[in-house]
Amino acid sequence: MGLPVEELCSRLVRIDTTNLGGGAGKPERPAAELVAGLLTDAGLDPVLLEREPGRSNVVARWPGADPSLPALLVQAHLDVVPADPAEWSVDPFSGEVRDGFVWGRGSVDMKDLVSEVLTVLARWRAEGRGPRRDVVLAFVADEEDAGLWGAHWLVDNHPGLFEGCAAAISESGAYTMRARSAAGDPVHLYSVGTAERGTAHLRLTATGRAGHGSRRNDDNAVEKLVHALSRLSAHRWPVVLTPAVRAFLERVGAALGIPVDLDDPDAIDAAIARFGDARKAVENVVRNSARPTVLSAGYKVNVVPGQAQAQVDVRVLPGTEEQLLAEVDRLLGPGVGREFVSHQPPVQARVDSPWFDAMAAALRSQDPGAVVVPYCMGGGTDAKAFSKLGIECFGFAPLWVPEGYDYRAMAHGVDERVPVEGLRFAVEVLDRFLSDC
Repeated sequence: MGLPVEELCSRLVRIDTTNLGGGAGKPERPAAELVAGLLTDAGLDPVLLEREPGRSNVVARWPGADPSLPALLVQAHLDVVPADPAEWSVDPFSGEVRDGFVWGRGSVDMKDLVSEVLTVLARWRAEGRGPRRDVVLAFVADEEDAGLWGAHWLVDNHPGLFEGCAAAISESGAYTMRARSAAGDPVHLYSVGTAERGTAHLRLTATGRAGHGSRRNDDNAVEKLVHALSRLSAHRWPVVLTPAVRAFLERVGAALGIPVDLDDPDAIDAAIARFGDARKAVENVVRNSARPTVLSAGYKVNVVPGQAQAQVDVRVLPGTEEQLLAEVDRLLGPGVGREFVSHQPPVQARVDSPWFDAMAAALRSQDPGAVVVPYCMGGGTDAKAFSKLGIECFGFAPLWVPEGYDYRAMAHGVDERVPVEGLRFAVEVLDRFLSDC
């Protein structure tokens, strides 16, 4: 049946696929070749596709027993963000297995899901089993940058590989969140991503009159930009209850016995504060956000520059972009223009569907008390690419996590590690879901 899932995850972590952005970094090819070999061992016929040499994507299809059913896409990325060894307790690419965890960059984001899916496929091959419907498997490059060597390139240039896919699963959902009810009873919550905020990264440019730093200047580009950023940072964005956010608040509140007044923004914030681990899954998605991240102005201390620039990370809830950008323009004021650095729309699937029901049933098969709820992801994934094909995209990467384990601190964090028991739990959940859905 192949390697135990934790050993396969460790092996993948040991392959350094660091993405530095802009096409730079370590190529995904070695990881892709490992994945392709395991897919071949499972009896599939994978293809490797590259926009440029080394930036590899692996796609395969496992035919289902009922070809009349729409296909399911399982997609995961092979690249990882950088890691500074000086900050870590272990070599970030050691894949060390100790203390019940697989340690290393990518162990949570997201070589864990890759190893879990491959483990399920090896089991199916050994037991002579398979899925009800076609399952398309895509292990892609460049998610940690712009997807231009990965998912977006595949969608634009090889859409036929995903023919018939009605839904997709991938990262950022279905891990254990611990909370306590109002009566003090423990509750296990699992949030499945049914939406994610859009990305509208902006470059702001303020222009003014260049001049000597010692002289009065009422047209100072730096001052214009600083005041604009101050107004933007201080702005309190209104609560927006998208379908996923509304359902999350209602269902988590009911599970915990915490009343949530959805007509009162202050009451919503107060209720979220009582949600335990689940607070982190919703606190950033009840509102849009616009956070300055990069500043650039001037070249000498005694010279007032004629231009100053900043970049702002703007995240957009479904259905709100027009109003959000109008408010950004108002806050920036005269003399400060904006342009998109990157622009990808929000993603939204149905909150209630047979797909969601199948995911919930699979989770409850391993954790009978699981309370499964929809949620909106705060960041972005390759769902933004695959949704362009009309595919409903869900964040469903199941993982059991132990008490005290801060899942959200792991992805892109120092000492990233994934619990071995969590990997084994995920294999069982995915086997159930992929077999039965």
